[in-house]
Amino acid sequence: MGHRAKALIGALLSVSLLAPAAAQTAPRGAAIPDAQFQKMIPQHPGYLGALAPENLKKERPAPPFDLTGTWFVDLREGFLKFMFGPPYPQFHAEAQQAVADAQAAAKEGKTYRDSIGQCYPPGMPMIMTRVWPHAFIQLPTAIYMISGFNNAVRTIYLDGRGFSDPDLVVPSYNGESIGKWEGDTLVVTTRYFETDNHWIDQGLPISDDFQLVERIKLVENGTVMEVEYTLTDPQNWDGEWKNTKRYVRADHTDINESHCILQYNENLPGTNLGKQAADERGATAAEEDKGD
Repeated sequence: MGHRAKALIGALLSVSLLAPAAAQTAPRGAAIPDAQFQKMIPQHPGYLGALAPENLKKERPAPPFDLTGTWFVDLREGFLKFMFGPPYPQFHAEAQQAVADAQAAAKEGKTYRDSIGQCYPPGMPMIMTRVWPHAFIQLPTAIYMISGFNNAVRTIYLDGRGFSDPDLVVPSYNGESIGKWEGDTLVVTTRYFETDNHWIDQGLPISDDFQLVERIKLVENGTVMEVEYTLTDPQNWDGEWKNTKRYVRADHTDINESHCILQYNENLPGTNLGKQAADERGATAAEEDKGD
């Protein structure tokens, strides 16, 4: 078991055991001692959270732009612009096999690695290519992103913190993102990704070494967000894999509550579950026609 898996299990156990531990210190319904209560609150070791008033009030240089707003991926050059390739870098064996398997599935009219259709999170960077709006809320200490696609949440920390201890961090599908300003560009580095059922494009794998760097600018009088992506993963490809995408402001829309419920995907022909349901409906209709 890897150190990250152990950290995840440890974190889950600590959360699940805190409340019972507190309950054991006093009769049910009695007050919880302050020291025990403080242990129930997840806390950073020695630094403030991004929304702590003391952190928000610290003096910082004014940022060159504000991403606050709702953004939508620009696919006007074609729907397949959601992909990060081709061109692709030189893939290693596992990624090469994924390309071959995806092509074979496409020839048979099948969906390959339909994890999103099974309600797995798309994760970064694919969440940014879903045909749903994304709300960005920029504060001095962090940028919060809420996607219209399953309400995925991402935080880009701007308060000067470093990355978490790799032996303690719990990987996530959007990773841990640290941003800094370089002139008129926001540079965001993201690490610590959950790799289980987390693909790029049409089923390309990532490893624990996957890292994403974004160089974000506002162009066209602030109406377009331009992001240059640099993807590295020495276990799966050589060197840097680059791609630039654009997002347009969408000022006449909002983010609503959205959840992935597997049964709903029976109505989506593009998912494996939807295809199976369609086949079943077709077979039932054929049988009914025979009966008529």
